[in-house]
Amino acid sequence: MFTGNIGEIGTVVAVDEARIAVSAPEAAAGAPGSICLNGVGLTVLRTADETRALEASLSAETRRRSTLDQIRPGARVNVEAPLALGDPLAGHLVQGNVDAVGKVVRIDDEGAARRVWIKPPERFLSLIVAKGQIAVDGVSLTVAEVARDRFAVTLIPLTLQATTLSRLSAGDRVNLEPDLVVRLVRRRSPGLEREVAGVVAALAWSGRRSGGRGVQQALTQLAAGGAVVIWDPDREGEGDVVFAGARLRPEAFTFLLTQVCGHPTVPCAPEVLDRLEIGPVPGPGDRHGTRPHVPVDLAAATGTGVSAAERAATVRRLAHPEARPQDFLRPGHVFPLAARPGGLPERAGHTEATVALCVAAGLPPVGVCCEVMNADGTMAGAADLEVAALRWGLPLLDVADLRKHL
Repeated sequence: MFTGNIGEIGTVVAVDEARIAVSAPEAAAGAPGSICLNGVGLTVLRTADETRALEASLSAETRRRSTLDQIRPGARVNVEAPLALGDPLAGHLVQGNVDAVGKVVRIDDEGAARRVWIKPPERFLSLIVAKGQIAVDGVSLTVAEVARDRFAVTLIPLTLQATTLSRLSAGDRVNLEPDLVVRLVRRRSPGLEREVAGVVAALAWSGRRSGGRGVQQALTQLAAGGAVVIWDPDREGEGDVVFAGARLRPEAFTFLLTQVCGHPTVPCAPEVLDRLEIGPVPGPGDRHGTRPHVPVDLAAATGTGVSAAERAATVRRLAHPEARPQDFLRPGHVFPLAARPGGLPERAGHTEATVALCVAAGLPPVGVCCEVMNADGTMAGAADLEVAALRWGLPLLDVADLRKHL
């Protein structure tokens, strides 16, 4: 069993019709009984201590059903050792059984991140759902978008650095595997897998998370257009739902207004607001050191600026690197906040956390945060936030984790 969290990048040193040898020092040191190479689970035949290489069996069936049919010496591969008893489930459960081979049809550079469009076989499309999980060449990723015959995943800088997916080009073939539970549902209840895929895929990623892997999960969610919950126990004693501004859709703003129920604001890096000539609101500010700026609307909009669609469009324009001061009307209905220039080390607040998350995800330094408010009008505490995060399928992290790992 594997999770899609790559341990290291290995190098193929030899391959024939029955075996493959890979230089993977970390995996070889653990002498695992099996190994996952580019998403393909293989049985380890032996390890060579002097070369720190693994030798694994490679059957004709495996070659036929995966991209290992074209693997050559010198190729770089994603390597993951199997789960051991007590290991955290930090990704999603996969078995190394490739369900399909997809083709990369387009790659879009999005700042420091990349969006990769993959066309799978038609039979595989029913297993793919937006914001669900999928393993691409063994890497656990969140599905960012699903179109008629293809889907997109977003690769954050950390994923690009730690896996071979940074080398993908249009026309390349990739191994695909859905979450294990979705696979089981498909076997037992054909036709229902798409309905449960969104719920199942969120289970391993929702609720309380911590450490570097928890932060990586949050970044993956944001890059794919999803949200995370950030708990600030010290400064405000409140939790905020956070979206990346560049990815914000109308349905996300509707979710903030109707379910999160707090006051949506738009944290921005200070240089963004300076460039757009959006000045601060006069006055000393609140007791927590928040820096509100003049609210704005998108000048090109045709309505009042209040609808979820218009507010989301205003936020996306604020995040656009080519936005200009004349793109906005002042005052309006979208409320920018200026993060401190020193970021989280200077002020460990939701404003700085939102901007830091967007930057670490490879996106423009503009996001949206909204306090979680209970149905009775009180602010959600730690226990309330854990319940809400599980109900919404979102990861929940403390500001302290962000300060340590971003």
